[in-house]
Amino acid sequence: MPYVGLAQQQVRHGLAYQVSQEISKRFELPVEFVETPNNRLEPYLQQGRLHLICNTNPEWVSQPQQYHWSPALYDEQDVLLQRMDQPELTGLASLYGKVLGTSLGYIYSQPLMSAFSTGQVARQDVRDLDTSLHMLDRQRLDAVIDMQRNLAYKLAQHPQMQLRFSPWVVQRYQVYCAYSSHLPIPADRLDALLLELRDRRMIGQWLDEALRSAMDRPAPLSAGAR
Repeated sequence: MPYVGLAQQQVRHGLAYQVSQEISKRFELPVEFVETPNNRLEPYLQQGRLHLICNTNPEWVSQPQQYHWSPALYDEQDVLLQRMDQPELTGLASLYGKVLGTSLGYIYSQPLMSAFSTGQVARQDVRDLDTSLHMLDRQRLDAVIDMQRNLAYKLAQHPQMQLRFSPWVVQRYQVYCAYSSHLPIPADRLDALLLELRDRRMIGQWLDEALRSAMDRPAPLSAGAR
């Protein structure tokens, strides 16, 4: 995946890995990745069990004032994948009565969250994107929503699937890192490093490299593929 790439259950590529290497070199500290469910991210950050969460946004957490926020690092957007044989999904109304593949614990745009709560759109949380794509391909979902880069990466790994992007951009946003108050280095020093990586275009370069590598990294076999 472009943000967190796993190899043999270890983070070995992707943006998070590249940033961790720069942090380790600059501050001479070991960096450890901790697999954490979405609903535990904030408690762990507040307790100091996690020092840093990236690929996030102040609007996605319940207590953004509890954390120090990095400079904005890159732009992203939530988009939809749909089957090629279906009419284009061009807006929220075109999703009414349909089942949308989502990620557990994720917060989407306010209009879409409202449509979930009223039942106008059925939210189906799926454990991973590979499973979501297989369910969509087999007509068990009407569409899948995620970050555009994540979906582009997975679509490149599954070229046999008759899927396409919807023209509708559900939401545009900027992405940040959130720091725990227990961060073992001064927050302004980490800000400076991340800002340097952004302004030198290293972050954009790493994201582009991750997307180009998708074809070389086989997708795991998911339950939906069996």
